[in-house]
Amino acid sequence: MVILEATKIHKSYGNKFNKQSVLSGLDISIEEGEFVSIMGASGSGKTTLLNVLSSIDKISDGSIKIEGKEISGMKEKQLAEFRKNHLGFIFQEYNLLDTLTVKENILLPLSITKTPRKEADQRFQALATELGIADLKNKYPNEISGGQKQRTSAARAFIHEPSIIFADEPTGALDSKSASDLLNKLSELNQKRKATIVMVTHDPVAASYCSRVIFIKDGQIYTQLNKGEETRQTFFKDIMKTQGVLGGVQNEY
Repeated sequence: MVILEATKIHKSYGNKFNKQSVLSGLDISIEEGEFVSIMGASGSGKTTLLNVLSSIDKISDGSIKIEGKEISGMKEKQLAEFRKNHLGFIFQEYNLLDTLTVKENILLPLSITKTPRKEADQRFQALATELGIADLKNKYPNEISGGQKQRTSAARAFIHEPSIIFADEPTGALDSKSASDLLNKLSELNQKRKATIVMVTHDPVAASYCSRVIFIKDGQIYTQLNKGEETRQTFFKDIMKTQGVLGGVQNEY
């Protein structure tokens, strides 16, 4: 089942005298339960694409539907309600609240939806155990490592069982071991919970954990790779080859 469908999306910045087009009539669809990576050279439009798909930014033209609902035309109040119930976010810089414990940070989305305490505690225990952070529940963000912070951020994104989770360079601030730990956990959650994850990354190692990689060039889809039955190592080599062909360094958007 298609969970996200974007049709002929355009995104431009500036005015009619000085307009810069970042996305140019791009089409993309994501199936329920997919773990998809979006890659491209700096300036290709990959970050802008994630921002418009996740409703952080608005498109200039086109259509974006999540679970059949047209989000591109929603008013801000509608959009806030939709995000609260249907979307999860993992950011590069964690975005945890320093005054809350690990458990309180993770449970934030459930407190907004007024989920009963017992159910919230059960969800927390299951998810925190899966992510290996259950024993950190009473610690504060400044008392845990970067990898533990990002797994806390991931738990917060998953806790309300959203339709789709958007991850923006989630391994960008992590060392290689912490990055590998996080990606393994995301992959497990994707398979076990049938969670749909869309991740922007510049790292071919991170992308190799996904089932599909979409390459963006000049605001358009350049090509796609499907992992299929390939090993992660073979898929990594395919990603590296495609990335090498893409090349190019421009300004980041």
